[in-house]
Amino acid sequence: MQTIVAFILPIIIVFIPLYGLIKKVKVYEVFVDGAKEGFEIGVRIIPYLVAILFAIGMFRDSGAMEFFMMALGPVLGFVGFPVEMLPMAIFRPLTGSGSVGVLADMIATYGEDSLLVKMAGTMFGSTETTFYVIAVYFGAIGIRRVKYAVATGLMADLAGIISSIIIVNLLFG
Repeated sequence: MQTIVAFILPIIIVFIPLYGLIKKVKVYEVFVDGAKEGFEIGVRIIPYLVAILFAIGMFRDSGAMEFFMMALGPVLGFVGFPVEMLPMAIFRPLTGSGSVGVLADMIATYGEDSLLVKMAGTMFGSTETTFYVIAVYFGAIGIRRVKYAVATGLMADLAGIISSIIIVNLLFG
C-alpha cells in the first residue's frame, strides 16, 4: 500500500498532461492560462482577506475577547461549555489561521493532552471558516446574496462546536 501511495502523485502529474496530449489539448498553454487566472483571482481576494484579518486583530487586541469570556462565563459554565473554548468558537468561523493561533495558545497553556485542547482540536476539524469562505470566495466571484449561505454555514459550525464538546467529554471526560 505504501508503494502505491508513493507513486500516486507522480502518476497524476504524468497522467494529466498525457491525457491532455491524447485529447490534442495544448497542455502548456492551458496551464499558463490557468496560472494567470489564479493570479488574477488572488489579486481580487486580497482586499477581502485584509479586511477579515484587520477586523480579527482589532477584536482580539481591543480586549473584547476577554470581556466576552468574563460576561458569558457563568452562562456557558451552566450549560457545560468551557469558557476557555469561546475564543476557538468565535475565531474558527472567521479565519483558519486565527483559529490555529488560538489552538497553539491553548496547547502552550494547557498541554497537548488536556481535555480542552482535545475539544479545541476536534472543534477545529469539525467546523469551517464560514465568514472567510463567504468573504473571500463569494466576494472574488461577485456573489452578493449570501444570506442563506451564511445561515447554513453558521448552523453547521454551531453543530460542530456543540458536538465537539459533547463527544470529547464522552470519550475523554
